[in-house]
Amino acid sequence: MAYQRDEDQNMALELKDGHVCFGQSFGADKSIAGELVFQTGMIGYPESITDPSYRGQILVMTFPLVGNYGVPSREERDSLLEDLPAYFEAKEIHIAGLVVAAYAGDEFSHHLATSSLGAWLKEQGVPAITGVDTRALTKRIRNEGSMLGRLLRRTTPWPISKELTNGAVNTQALTDGALADFDWRSDFEELEWVDPNTKNLVAEVSIKEPKLYSPAPTTALQHPSGRPVRVLCVDVGLKYNQLRCLVRRGVEVLVVPWDYDFPKLAGKDYDGLFISNGPGDPAMMESTVRHIKAAMGEARTPIFGICLGHQLLARAAGAETLKMKFGNRGHNIPCTSLISGRCHITSQNHGYAVDAKTLPQGWKELFVNANDGSNEGIRHVGRPYFSVQFHPEHAPGPRDTEFLFDVFIDTIKKTIDSSKVLSQPVEFPEGTAEENKKMTPRVNVKKVLVLGSGGLSIGQAGEFDYSGSQAIKALKQEGIYTILINPNIATIQTSKGLADKVYFLPVNAEFVRKVIQQERPDGIYVTFGGQTALQVGIQLKDEFEGLGIKVLGTPIETIITTEDRELFARSMESIGEKCAKSASASSVDEAMRAVKDIGFPVIVRAAYALGGLGSGFAEDEAQLLDLCNKALAASPQVLIERSMKGWKEIEYEVVRDARDNCITVCNMENFDPLGIHTGDSIVVAPSQTLSDEDYNMLRTTAVNVIRHLGVVGECNIQYALNPFSREYCIIEVNARLSRSSALASKATGYPLAFVAAKLGLNIPLNEIRNSVTQETSACFEPSLDYVVVKIPRWDLKKFLRVSTLLGSSMKSVGEVMSIGRTFEEAIQKAIRAIDPHNPGFSATTALMQIDEELQTPSDQRLFAIANAMKAGYSVDKIWEMTRIDKWFLSRLKDLSNFEKLMSTYNTSSITKPLIRRAKELGYSDSQLAAFWGSAEGAVRHARLSAGITPVVKQIDTVAAEFPAKTNYLYLTYNGAEHDVTFEDRGIMVLGSGVYRIGSSVEFDWCSVRAIRTLREQGFKTVMVNYNPETVSTDYDEADRLYFENISLETVLDIYAMENSGGVIISMGGQTPNNIALKLHRQHVKILGTSPEMIDTAENRYKFSRMLDRISVDQPAWKELTSIEEATEFCEKVSYPVLVRPSYVLSGAAMNTVYSRDDLANYLKQAVDVSRDHPVVITKYIENAKEIEMDAVALNGDMIHHYISEHVENAGVHSGDATLILPPQDLDQETVKRITEATRKIGNALNVTGPFNIQFIAKDNEIKVIECNVRASRSFPFVSKVTGVDLIEMATKAMVGIEVKPYQPDNIRPDLVAVKVPQFSFSRLSGADPVLGVEMASTGEVACFGRTKYEAYLKGLIATGFKLPNKNILLSIGSFKDKVEMLPSIQSLDKMGFKLFATAGTADYIQEHGINCKFLEVLASGDQDEQKPEYSLTQHLSNNLIDLYINLPSSNRFRRPANYMSRGYRTRRMAVDYQTPLVTNVKNAKILIEALARHYDLEIGKNDFQEFFPAHGTQGDSSIETSRGVNQSMSLTQLLARSPFKGKHITSVRQFSRADLHLLFTIAQEMRLGAQRQGCLDVLKGRVLCTMFFEPSTRTSGSFDAAMKRLGGQVVVVNELVSSTQKGETIADSIRTLGCYGDAIVLRHPSEESIDIATKFSEVPIINAGNGSREHPTQAILDIFTIREELGTVNGLTITFVGDLKYGRTVHSLCELLSHYDVTINLVSPDSLPIPATVLEGVQSRGQLGTISNDLTPDIVAQSDVLYCTRVQKERFADIASYERVKDSFVVDNKLLKNAKASMVVMHPLPRNNEIHEEVDFDPRAAYFRQMKYGLYTRMALLAMVMAP
Repeated sequence: MAYQRDEDQNMALELKDGHVCFGQSFGADKSIAGELVFQTGMIGYPESITDPSYRGQILVMTFPLVGNYGVPSREERDSLLEDLPAYFEAKEIHIAGLVVAAYAGDEFSHHLATSSLGAWLKEQGVPAITGVDTRALTKRIRNEGSMLGRLLRRTTPWPISKELTNGAVNTQALTDGALADFDWRSDFEELEWVDPNTKNLVAEVSIKEPKLYSPAPTTALQHPSGRPVRVLCVDVGLKYNQLRCLVRRGVEVLVVPWDYDFPKLAGKDYDGLFISNGPGDPAMMESTVRHIKAAMGEARTPIFGICLGHQLLARAAGAETLKMKFGNRGHNIPCTSLISGRCHITSQNHGYAVDAKTLPQGWKELFVNANDGSNEGIRHVGRPYFSVQFHPEHAPGPRDTEFLFDVFIDTIKKTIDSSKVLSQPVEFPEGTAEENKKMTPRVNVKKVLVLGSGGLSIGQAGEFDYSGSQAIKALKQEGIYTILINPNIATIQTSKGLADKVYFLPVNAEFVRKVIQQERPDGIYVTFGGQTALQVGIQLKDEFEGLGIKVLGTPIETIITTEDRELFARSMESIGEKCAKSASASSVDEAMRAVKDIGFPVIVRAAYALGGLGSGFAEDEAQLLDLCNKALAASPQVLIERSMKGWKEIEYEVVRDARDNCITVCNMENFDPLGIHTGDSIVVAPSQTLSDEDYNMLRTTAVNVIRHLGVVGECNIQYALNPFSREYCIIEVNARLSRSSALASKATGYPLAFVAAKLGLNIPLNEIRNSVTQETSACFEPSLDYVVVKIPRWDLKKFLRVSTLLGSSMKSVGEVMSIGRTFEEAIQKAIRAIDPHNPGFSATTALMQIDEELQTPSDQRLFAIANAMKAGYSVDKIWEMTRIDKWFLSRLKDLSNFEKLMSTYNTSSITKPLIRRAKELGYSDSQLAAFWGSAEGAVRHARLSAGITPVVKQIDTVAAEFPAKTNYLYLTYNGAEHDVTFEDRGIMVLGSGVYRIGSSVEFDWCSVRAIRTLREQGFKTVMVNYNPETVSTDYDEADRLYFENISLETVLDIYAMENSGGVIISMGGQTPNNIALKLHRQHVKILGTSPEMIDTAENRYKFSRMLDRISVDQPAWKELTSIEEATEFCEKVSYPVLVRPSYVLSGAAMNTVYSRDDLANYLKQAVDVSRDHPVVITKYIENAKEIEMDAVALNGDMIHHYISEHVENAGVHSGDATLILPPQDLDQETVKRITEATRKIGNALNVTGPFNIQFIAKDNEIKVIECNVRASRSFPFVSKVTGVDLIEMATKAMVGIEVKPYQPDNIRPDLVAVKVPQFSFSRLSGADPVLGVEMASTGEVACFGRTKYEAYLKGLIATGFKLPNKNILLSIGSFKDKVEMLPSIQSLDKMGFKLFATAGTADYIQEHGINCKFLEVLASGDQDEQKPEYSLTQHLSNNLIDLYINLPSSNRFRRPANYMSRGYRTRRMAVDYQTPLVTNVKNAKILIEALARHYDLEIGKNDFQEFFPAHGTQGDSSIETSRGVNQSMSLTQLLARSPFKGKHITSVRQFSRADLHLLFTIAQEMRLGAQRQGCLDVLKGRVLCTMFFEPSTRTSGSFDAAMKRLGGQVVVVNELVSSTQKGETIADSIRTLGCYGDAIVLRHPSEESIDIATKFSEVPIINAGNGSREHPTQAILDIFTIREELGTVNGLTITFVGDLKYGRTVHSLCELLSHYDVTINLVSPDSLPIPATVLEGVQSRGQLGTISNDLTPDIVAQSDVLYCTRVQKERFADIASYERVKDSFVVDNKLLKNAKASMVVMHPLPRNNEIHEEVDFDPRAAYFRQMKYGLYTRMALLAMVMAP
């Protein structure tokens, strides 16, 4: 951190190598010197800093957040050893000083804490510094070795101005690091260097007199002589926990000083010799070594040494010790036992080591470090002497090796019983390495079946694509042939390049059995496919042996134990572990009895259910009854447990191998207390508020539980921890890869699934390499030096009537993960990642009651906390209501307070340290812009000018302790240097972001395929994504992975740092598309289709005009500005209509409206959906077919395409539709028309890359619904079905690699694929399960068949749908549907199904001679009187119905929101009671037809894809269509229609609306031509003369450029070089130039000049400005600018500001605006009003809005266009008048704070002060873009006038 002479930087840390960093002091106000070392532990700072081994050392904590849980009482005594402090390792702090990155201050949180860390350091006189880049320091120590350092306090204050003046930067004040070396020294205290290693540190820390410690009488061990068994402990720096570990085991301990001559003075009455840990160089301890040697010579007792004691024992034996480069200090260091081969995770703190090469005869190594190979323990081969380098007493750290104290005590007991033992080596448990290897030999399998998870659903989403893909990679690395069953066609794991063979079949017992019988694999994995795969494993467990297949990894018995909650509780009880008090029940009565013993409140769970399905909290019997009914419908058993709502929820990811090596890879703490499903909780990793005791208590339990259960591979254990004690309960164990596993893998960088797959083959953990460092072992626990926050994403707004409350059943559809060096930085990033509209943690205008929201959490809870804090609620009050830990709340409160502080500044008063602090706290540029009344671009400019940029840090799993070859990166402002260099110039691919309804795993597939294609072609790649569930965020997919938000700010930062070769935005769905135009305008090189063209496709007006221009039809539509206008339009086109906002993904807030009342109701809800883009009404075409087109183009030419058809009629969102490929029911004429229309659209948009168009077809008439210029949801489906990877083609096209059009595909005549949507309605209590224009599905599956019916049936089964056996219930709303369904109902009757129906349907069916039983739905109050045999609800709740076909009639009259129709109630019941439900007539028909065909559903060649090199694939010519001619008009034809050929252009009055339309159409063609070819030959051979008698940059330059771009030449004449200097008249000059050129452009100060010129010229004259009268071409380009920026000119409010008297551009523009429906506001100084003639024209047309001499906030707020003009000095007779008015109006960021987000600021330029330069960075500033639009319009105008 460079020294800035900032009042906060009151301490310096100087290293002996000259490096210096600055920060804030939080300990004692003094300077010290010592040796600088680092420690990688993430918890346990009170224990660490009291460890005597750190004596004289300045300790750097690599984990950045320190002090979170405060410090416990110094007074409280140990319960066993009463004169020792209860919670520390010594009576005082031993470190010399402390260095941390981020200190928690006084806002600590723990039930034992009595003060802050800083207060304790001050008490003890120990200095400390925070605000330092500890990772950079760690790397320095790692590379150069431990070195001397000194902490120096500041002695002088330093006043300096740090302001950023006027949004520009005061560079003198902001200079970073410009102060010379001597400058900083003069501000700080001077101090000599001190090397603690030259001192006898042991003498400083050792006890001064011998002291005896006795055990509790109940545990005391007795010597046969009657005295207590005694251990003599040589204190060379003893940690108190060593004493505790000995005394707790029943021995008396005599502690003696370091130089005590114990062989003589202690007599002979001790039974064991123990040598403690300690500080410093063992070579200085000669007397201690002598005494140990003497004791060894006597061979009277066993000897055990730890740490320094180990080194002293080795020296006494005759070995050497050496100083390590930087030592081993941490809690995660793997040590392998050379006896058992087992690897243990240990706690260490040492800078010296035993040189194993110098061990004398009779001594052997006992442990070695699995990372660096250094010695970790020795033993004597003939005597009971042993020692270890690590700390088995832990504190802090894992307790895995505490058993060594048992080994020592047991050895003492054996020697007391028999002196023979003194001539034998120590015996260790765990067996020998040879024995262990024989017990668990490597599994020899050649062919393995992996079960996938099927379609994405709530509770089981993309994380299984990630974990399955990892597992397949691991198996491939081991050379195993891998088969995958997964019908989820959108995933990476089902792509070529991973599994050898993929079956697209349902993952259920029946189909898995068939695949096993066909493939005969040797092994199967059931732990990589979520609950779906697990269930199959359980169902087939008894068949696996008979099928000759071995279950790899965790045994099925273990899975059953963890899944059956009662078995699990009993299993835990058997090892003394606590589960919540619980009972199981198979009926409601049993449940009611069980609750009497447990007591309310309780949690009810369904056994064998995923993501808490069918679970909830019950406060009373009524709630219990309701929950049990639902749960028992989903599962045969319910479990009722004591509720521990309000306790902390903690998770550990645990890994165990077949040899019992066990590690915990990641621990996570839920921000929300217990009570909210962990999938719906905000999760923080690592835990922030657990002490070492808490952390390791739960860790030890986790290891014991997993060992007891026999898990092999990976699993997750969840705890409830009482925040006021150490009481905990185990909630559950997931004996498989889970959502948390994916999160933990991404949070730590440890590839859990990859490792778990290897462990399933019985490969031991310590034989697997850490794939991130590529040097260290995989048997280790990652050290994090950052914090990770996961926040779920809910999409509850998409569902009608859904409950938004969060509870024990999961509702979120996706999640984001963010990484920062502080909690604040990480959580703010995560909040923005969830939804780009969230600025960060700040109050919102959300519709919520704060108290209610805090007490009953919903998806809005975090914003409710922000609102509460803004409203003045204290942390304590919020804690009372939420039970969220106060540490988290206080961090959020700091953000809330900082926001208040920021709001008092603006860009001119803000200081550099405050900007830096804001960025360190995770504030985005756009958030700061909102605080300061500025624009994001202006803040970015100020920040970059001030040198404040993020640094790139690696996630390396080892907190920088070892060099890492990792490409896994994140950005932070809490750092001083990058971890990487930037030489690749890689291509950036922007990922999909968070999974949500409408954007899911299919976009991850597209991103990964793009990345893989680029890498195959030799390009370096950069992936940007923030979704932990994805394969794209896997560490080995891209050359660089940035786990970062896809926002304008972040992408620009990465693009600039990486100096990227270009950005691909078309693969990640709508998230990257939304920032495309902004990136383009910041000069980012976007590969593929131009963002301006993307905007043309997404802006309805532009798209509509383009379709008209190329003669492609679309449904009638209109923009909504008022209810009256909307009603009128609807009456005209006739109902139904579709109402929707523009710029959305998956139809957010769309609705079909059937009547006038409906419309009025809907508009109240919809208008607020998207403030930036208005709401639009479209004619809804009923009974039309919807067709999907996926295509790839290169420079506008289509190079491949596929057409799929929807089963459902148009009106069902395409994401919810059932898709068929190749289409089965499309007329060839329709196919031809669709292909032609696609070709035209691709050409008009000049597409390069992927695009997707949705069409509707009715009677062979086709219309375009929408066009997405990006990859779409259906790309993976069509690519995999056809075998032609469209994304590979698109990627090659975008980067300019040759790509062959229309490659042959795999489609055969007997192959049909059907994509079926996967819904998660059962998770969303209350949601109405009907399909509509709003997307509701969470995933998709696809299956293959010989016909669409066979494929559909398999697909439906793959979504979990059970086919009916007997009883089918029908309820059909509309008469039309009844008629359409009749043949199908007759078919059901013939098949022998028993039919039931509701009133109207029953009558209709019976009229047609079909038997059916009538069932009735009564209102809830009348149900008691109803007979059960007629009750529809009873039939559903008793599971008597196998299939419910409920076809609701169109909602023609919107009912009140609280009205619950009977249809809705029964549909919801069907979902809650797991009855298969069909709500769409087309789905019902295809299902019944498929049932009628009685398919055997055997496996055939269509069901799998095998990825060997394909043998001569051949294409199906029927798919390809001829390249038809473009029927729209060519540029030549358009120019032929020009009304201005050879005409003068003198005034805007010459132009009609039709003329403008033609000119703008030609301008668009010019734009396309210029982008494709640079120059066109339209005016080749033509010459333009330009005559400018006034200064001009833009007009003259753009005419010049326009002519040259059209292939012509230009002759330039200006006043200075013309003969007018000699008195020549305009007439003569014009006549002269007419002889040289084909047209003349003239600008002249005289208003009459243009009349003279036209009178005498024989060639066309174009007016470029005649005095203050007119500037027609400027007005034309202004209209074109408005049209391009806002889509349309109609309906806008245009405000003219400035000099309206002489502003000729304004006069011309007002005239041209007469063609449009606009409101015009006029704002000018009173001396410069608009001329009366112009004003009269505006008034007469009814366009006049406001005339004002003030630019008020109200006027700005109404304006869509703010058109500014310069006050023209040249027009004033005297300078004083000019000076009075020149700065009347200044548009700056403050003024624009009131403006619409979509408004544009225009200016014809040049400008003086009327637009502040800070506005240039605002995306609304269109005045420089005006120039580009000017070029295209002038090209069009010249061509219209001059073209031959």
